[in-house]
Amino acid sequence: MGCYECCVRCLGGVPYASLLATLLCFSGIALFCGCGHQALTETERIIETYFARNLEDYITLAYLIQYFQYIIYGLASFFFLYCIMLLAEGFYTTSAMKHTFGEFRSTACGRCLSSTFIAVTYILAVLWLLVFALSALPVYFFYNMHATCHTIDDLTETPTSINQLCIDARQFGLLPWNAIPGKACGMTLSNVCKTREFFLTYDLYIAAFAGAGITLLALVHYSTHLAVTQALRRSQQQQQKHLHWEESKQLALFGNLLKDRNGNLHSPYAPSILDI
Repeated sequence: MGCYECCVRCLGGVPYASLLATLLCFSGIALFCGCGHQALTETERIIETYFARNLEDYITLAYLIQYFQYIIYGLASFFFLYCIMLLAEGFYTTSAMKHTFGEFRSTACGRCLSSTFIAVTYILAVLWLLVFALSALPVYFFYNMHATCHTIDDLTETPTSINQLCIDARQFGLLPWNAIPGKACGMTLSNVCKTREFFLTYDLYIAAFAGAGITLLALVHYSTHLAVTQALRRSQQQQQKHLHWEESKQLALFGNLLKDRNGNLHSPYAPSILDI
């Protein structure tokens, strides 16, 4: 086998669908975990600086942010290992599909493992849909804050109206209701929106939201590809069983015919001159 044929054979065994889903999952998890971790840190800094004066007011939020960051570490490790396992499963099924019907035999362990991957990936996709929806909440908060600041900049000529425009962190559950001041209004809010921390945190949450969407797309792609592969494998097995049944039927007919003629089979046609 030449170098070209060897390369073609190796490229033919690459599970491109699983490889694409793995790259999507890695990029989505990297965006979600990396940007989400930094965004939570910046959020704590903004709340501490502009929305709360006492440590007791945001100490619960600080603990929650710390717990969420630990969860992010676990998610990154879990999805890294799980995507590697799915990619290995993709290599196995692709190499198996390249065999002809007579050469390939799927074991019960392989079928059970593939079914387990399908079920787990489907459950993860449903759970990650909830994560994707929850990751939109901080984006909505900062979008609302940015829109309010834009309105304040347009109403600079009427100070009385500006002071009535506020963002209350207590309404979003970030601070308790007895927190002081708990909200930012007027030019104070406008100055917050002009800080580097605000734009950085806003962009990080948008990136984390996009990463959650990419991860959800990768999980859906994984589950669909695994389900289709499983269906093709079952179709292969049914065709193999049908071929084996036809072969056994023909052998049985041949055996009966041989038995009826006492083991002597010859052509009903007269021998030709060439045969003689």
